[in-house]
This record gives sequence, C-alpha cells and structure tokens, in this order.
Amino acid sequence: MRTQCNPSRFISNSMQKVPPSGIRKFFDMASGSEDVISLGVGEPDYVTPWHIREACIHSIEHGETSYTSNYGLMELREEISRSYVKRHGVYYDPEEEILVTTGVSEALDLAIRAITNPGDEIIVVQPSYVAYVPSVIFAGGVPVTIGARGENDFKITAAEIEAAITNKTKAVIINYPNNPTGATIGKDELEAIADVIVEHDIMMISDDVYERLTYEGTHTCFSALEGMRDRTIMLNGFSKAYSMTGFRMAYAMAAPEIINSMMLIHQYSMLCAPITAQVGAIEALRNGEEEVGKMVREYDRRRKLIVGGLNDLGLDCFNPRGAFYAFPSIKSTGLTSDEFAERLLHEQNVVTIPGDIFGDTGAGYLRCAYAASREDIKEALDRIGTFVDGL
Repeated sequence: MRTQCNPSRFISNSMQKVPPSGIRKFFDMASGSEDVISLGVGEPDYVTPWHIREACIHSIEHGETSYTSNYGLMELREEISRSYVKRHGVYYDPEEEILVTTGVSEALDLAIRAITNPGDEIIVVQPSYVAYVPSVIFAGGVPVTIGARGENDFKITAAEIEAAITNKTKAVIINYPNNPTGATIGKDELEAIADVIVEHDIMMISDDVYERLTYEGTHTCFSALEGMRDRTIMLNGFSKAYSMTGFRMAYAMAAPEIINSMMLIHQYSMLCAPITAQVGAIEALRNGEEEVGKMVREYDRRRKLIVGGLNDLGLDCFNPRGAFYAFPSIKSTGLTSDEFAERLLHEQNVVTIPGDIFGDTGAGYLRCAYAASREDIKEALDRIGTFVDGL
C-alpha cells in the first residue's frame, strides 16, 4: 500500500511566510454583490487608447507573432531610452541597460532576485505596494520595513532610512508618487536620501510607475540625481499612464551588470514579453502624449473632488500630489481600518482598502482609488457620509 501524499509538506518555507494579499480579500467580499461602487482597484477606468489597440491589431494582421529578444524589441528599448532623456535628462543604453518585462511586478521580482543573497536586508518604505515585502522574502532576503508617517505627508526622510541601515543592507525600495498614499517627494529630499545611499554603499530600487500621474510639482527621477545612475534600478511601465494594465508592459533600467543578471532570470522564467504588447508600447511612446494629458487632467479633477469631499465629511485627508489614490484618516470614527472598510462595504456597498494592509503606518487610514468616474465618486462620497453619520 502506497503512503498517502500530503502536498502541503512540499511547500517551501518562504511561501509559508507570506500571507495572501489583503486587497484580494475585499475583492472577494464584493464579488457577486450588486450596486457596488469600487474605490478599491488601482486600475484606470479608461480603455486603452484606440491608436494603441489598432497598432496591436495591425501587428497581428502582419504576422508578428514570434518571440523577441529576451531584452525586448530594440525599437521599443530605443523609444524608452529617448523618453527618459527627454523627460529626465538621463540616458540608458538600449543595447544593454534596458530590459522589457511583463509588468512592473516582474521587473521588481527580477531586480530583487538579481541583487539579493540569502540573509541580505532590503529596506522597504511603507505604506507601500503589497508585493514589495513578499518579493524580498521569495528571494531569500530579509525585508526591513520603515514607515512614512501621516504627519509628514507620508514622505520618508533620509534620517529614517539611515537609521534602518545595517551591515547586511543591500538596497532600499521607494515608490513616489506612492501607492497607496498618493504622496510625492521633492528633489531636495531625494538628494538627502541619495547622500545616505552613497555613504553606506547600497543600491536604490525606485518604482516610478506613477511618475506621469504627478499633479503638483515636478517628478524627480532618482537616477538623474548626481552619482545615482549606477546605484539605481529604475522600474516603470505602461499600465497607469497609458491605461494598458492588461498588456502587462513594463521595463527596468540599470547598469549593464544589473540588467544582465535580471535578464538571465527573465530568460529562464519568462523568455520575453509578448510581441503584440511591445508593439502597443512603441505606439504609446510615439503617439500617446495627447491621451496621457487628457487622462491626467481628468484624474486631477477627480482628485480634487474626492479629497474635498472626504475632508467635508470629517475624514481628514492630506493632499495627494500624485498617483490616483486618496488616503483619508478614519481615526476620528474610533474604528480600525479593517472594521471601517468591512462595514462600509456591507452597509453601503462601497469598496475601499484598509490602510494597514500596506504597512503599520497605514493603520487608521483607507485607500480610496479615484480611477473611478466622477459620478461614482460623488455617489461613493454620499454613501460614506451616510455611513459616518450613522456611527
């Protein structure tokens, strides 16, 4: 008689350290419900602009259905390189310093795995995108979380980063404009952080996927700062600015040694990004600026609507200057973030995400995505007001 198999016995230790995404819990709770307004999903409500979709259709019609270089189409890498020179004045060689990936999530995973040895510490600035900490654990590293605080508009300081650095620190991960807070950070503050990065001889991983969605001030590219180009792994993508979430198109830029190591993992796990999506990304970079401008202006109108509305309801909300998230405090209600979000969903059919899912300093806050229509935002504000009045 054969021994009965217990599949869970074969699961790796690192997998057992990572819980399911807290965001998914709220999607599952809302699934199947009627008359639900979602401020939960971090996805534009726009369909990808027609000229980008049309370029993809033409690509398929012309039989472009093959693999590409592991690095991605040279034509796309050249466009990415030109776009960074134009926007930030920093040059990356399309031959060996740019890698096209399937989403920023893959780029993040490759970046961390390429530089992390078992036991290396990676500093994660929170509140942050939920994949950062698990990605470090999957790579065998040790995530060291530090919290940006609401009283500082959720901006991390150089001193706070320096205090977390040890002789095991390999890199720091930042994300501005930030998901989930919408916070941005100024050039002077980034320069102070850069000084710390150099002094302790570590790397920076900068997730800039929301950089085009900056409404006030100017986004500063970390690798454009003096001395930072070869100490930075830049991550960026097409999902947010060009409304191309389903295309899973992104890229990483770094020194050749780093990109080559990332490419090796990509080569054996993904091989290459889909060619059709790469053609769409080329079209986006060449002819997508007008559509980006329209979407950014509309997000800005929604930003002002939701932030003003939340403050009017007594839910103190600092002014997010980027991304498409408002991060109001619900501390005045006496409820935890989870209690507020669950009751709001069950009693008023509005989906939001508890702030502590993104890190300890997000406790007492909610993430409200304003990538929903203005009509839905107005209705959601009415329902949130009814809920708060009833507490």
